[in-house]
Amino acid sequence: MPQPLNPKDQSLFRQVVRNFELKQYKKGIKTADQVLKKNPNHGDTQAMKALILSHLGQSEEAFALGKEALRNDMKSHITWHVYGLLYRQEKNYEEAIKAYRFALRIEPESAPIQRDLALLQMQMRDFQGYITSRTAMLQAHPALRQNWTALAIAHHLSGDLEEAEKVLTTYEETLKGTPSVSNMEHSEATLYKNTIIAETGNLERALEHLEKYGYRCTDVLAVMEMKADYLLRLGRKSEAEQAYTALLERNPENSIYYDGLIKAKGVAEDDHKALKALYDEWVEKNPRGDSARRIPLDFLEGEDFKQAVDAYLQRMLKKGVPSLFANIKSLYSNPSKRDVVQALVEGYVAGNAAQANGSSESKDNEFLVSSYYFLAQHYNYELSRDLTKAMEYVDKAIELSPKSVEYQLTKARTWKHYGNTIKAAEEMEKARLLDEKDRYINTKAAKYQLRNNENDKALENMSKFTRNETVGGAMGDLHEMQCVWYLTEDGEAYLRQKKLALALKRFHGVFNIFDTWQEDQFDFHSFSLRKGMIRAYVDMVRWEDRLREHPFYTRMAVSAIKAYLLLHDQPDLAYGPIADGAEGLNDEERKKALKKAKREQQRLEKVEADKREARKAAAANAKSIDGEVKKEDSDPLGNTLVQTKEPLKDAMKFLTPLLNLDSQNIEAQTLGFEVYFRRNKHVLAVKCLAAAHAIDPSNPTLHLQLLQFRKALDTPSEPLDPKIAEVVNAEFEKLFPKSQTLEEFNDSFLTANKNSALHVQAALSGRQFLNKDSATQNEKDLLATLDSVDIMMSEAMAGLDLLNKWGSDKAAYAEKALKKWPESSLFKLD
Repeated sequence: MPQPLNPKDQSLFRQVVRNFELKQYKKGIKTADQVLKKNPNHGDTQAMKALILSHLGQSEEAFALGKEALRNDMKSHITWHVYGLLYRQEKNYEEAIKAYRFALRIEPESAPIQRDLALLQMQMRDFQGYITSRTAMLQAHPALRQNWTALAIAHHLSGDLEEAEKVLTTYEETLKGTPSVSNMEHSEATLYKNTIIAETGNLERALEHLEKYGYRCTDVLAVMEMKADYLLRLGRKSEAEQAYTALLERNPENSIYYDGLIKAKGVAEDDHKALKALYDEWVEKNPRGDSARRIPLDFLEGEDFKQAVDAYLQRMLKKGVPSLFANIKSLYSNPSKRDVVQALVEGYVAGNAAQANGSSESKDNEFLVSSYYFLAQHYNYELSRDLTKAMEYVDKAIELSPKSVEYQLTKARTWKHYGNTIKAAEEMEKARLLDEKDRYINTKAAKYQLRNNENDKALENMSKFTRNETVGGAMGDLHEMQCVWYLTEDGEAYLRQKKLALALKRFHGVFNIFDTWQEDQFDFHSFSLRKGMIRAYVDMVRWEDRLREHPFYTRMAVSAIKAYLLLHDQPDLAYGPIADGAEGLNDEERKKALKKAKREQQRLEKVEADKREARKAAAANAKSIDGEVKKEDSDPLGNTLVQTKEPLKDAMKFLTPLLNLDSQNIEAQTLGFEVYFRRNKHVLAVKCLAAAHAIDPSNPTLHLQLLQFRKALDTPSEPLDPKIAEVVNAEFEKLFPKSQTLEEFNDSFLTANKNSALHVQAALSGRQFLNKDSATQNEKDLLATLDSVDIMMSEAMAGLDLLNKWGSDKAAYAEKALKKWPESSLFKLD
């Protein structure tokens, strides 16, 4: 039982609780100390003081005091509840749930403990536990609508749609009167119930429910969309036609509504004449609109397409719409349409359409410069690329409009496609200087500088739009603002330079941002119920479940795993890029290189320490946007991360979500093999090989890994456990038949893929792996790949990296590549 306090101290204890709730933390600690001075072993007061300390960032002291509170009063629900709150603060939800359950055993009727337990169960997706908690909360307070709604959500997300609907219906039956039309909570609950009915597949009943109650819902658009969708799926086409017509009258730019209307009218996909007539009707109704003019370009062919695209291009070029090319480039997948567009716009430039585009000189110039800009983008695009012409047209556009940011940006992009990262960064910087208040062009300039490995310049540019007075300066603000694209690009730039400490620091920063997004949902478990935003809440929960499928996570995680693999294979890189290549030196030279690298690392640490010291006074008062005091980063250079003793184990932190949520990503599977193979996890390694083989059996990286794994199985460094060996061999034989030798397998791969540079490189790498004496012939064959007319610059760069991996001379290869791509800076050796 909780220890008794005299009335005065009891009043002080209640004051501690109020201080905590009002975030008056210093007053709370002072008041708690008053109580503890007379009652030093009072567990509840110690627990509340521990909770306040945790909110002040003193987690170690808080946990120590929380444990002492438990020892002093094991039978107090307050001490157990606070102990759970301390774990929740540390994001250790499993332990927090255990503590809450202990608290509930002592005080089963406590609403705050029951609520906190339910929120954590939802966070952990323990739906059965959530159902139990929400049922108990409903029984305790059946008058609160949010308790009914929460229980319905629990059943819905656990997959029991029938029970979810039943809960909502039961609550509706308890209502004495019909809520007012302005009651948004009731409106949302009605639409939520309708979505549940629809998810059961009973669209007829969903439509009946919508028609009966939908007119009272405040989200009119949602009701209209749901009704149109149900009618169409039920085959009631005349009614669906009316419904989609009503939607288009509200928003004639929504292409989904047009698709629905076409299906409702029963117009065949290949009846281009009828489709064009339908869209023309909406052009007349909405003469200023774009969608009804643009969509027909996707299905029209021949002369009809030419006339329609001619009218569309002229209209947009007259207005000088910068996004015109972005709007129609999807047509380029059809070569004939691409050629028509090219011929038309080149005709405009030649003056064939001058009479149709106004008589004043200014309008002629505006049309002409827009046409130049369009052609510059056209010839820059991968499906119609001619960089010489792209540069010619963008220079003409810049000549007519020298202060246009868009034209200068396109010139920088042209240099990027040339492979000249230096010129691209310079031209993008010129574009930035044309409008220094434009955040977009500022970020583009920073990105191009990062692609050119100019990390400091990029950060300087970004600092023009960051709160540099915050803790950590510009970089600290970029972390706080969760600028994922910049941190990823910055990390990749450091990875290219083999500055693994800073690369890992950035990648872990992005990983932590995704963790924050995962944790941010916690507050919405209660907020959304209070506000009645149920449908949006359910969508958010489902989105959070697939969060790490996001392309930004995949890209960052792939780079982080590569960094850890590099660190495992070359541990000396922990001391900096100067140690790179030290394996080719003798012992004395290697020691000198390492010593130099360590000195540089120490110098950078001192510089960073001086910066921290200079910011110390400001940092004491520095706060984030939400007012929370932020601590200075104790490891800004990432040296703690890079000094890890188990890089492969650390890589698993990034790899596991990739394999679980993005299993169709072949790069994730091949990287998974690399990690598991190095960790001697043969069963998991062959599982990754099988998954990669199912995605693309001819993948070049997979081919090399199959050779590597087969050789490892044939000549193991250590014998495998017989049971493991049996499973691995049985699975691997499906991918690599025993009837083929390693050399035969590699040769057949080369023969089957001799027209692909990347596949040839993989086969040559396999030959090098199997026979070191073939190095000279491999170098000649690799050089010959540059004669292919189809080889891309990125593929040629992969060949250069391959020579570097072999330890071969790169001069001849680089010289030949430079002749093929003379404008590129990628093949210029230092």
